[in-house]
Amino acid sequence: MNLKKPFDRITIEPGKMGGKPCIRGYRIRVEDVLSYLAYYPTQAAVLEAFPELEAEDLKQALAYAATRLRRQSKRLEAA
Repeated sequence: MNLKKPFDRITIEPGKMGGKPCIRGYRIRVEDVLSYLAYYPTQAAVLEAFPELEAEDLKQALAYAATRLRRQSKRLEAA
């Protein structure tokens, strides 16, 4: 993952998929990728089932979710 721009594969477009974070402009939401990772037995199985995805997409989806959860936790602690 590029540390200068850690989520360069995550795109948010207001008119696409309800403005939810997607992978590289595809109509594949980050939340969908997280579900695939939970459902399929391995990352290789996810990549086989969804050939448009790449291993770095999976890493960034996980890192993006972790970052969002961390931010949400900080807001809850501050409230």
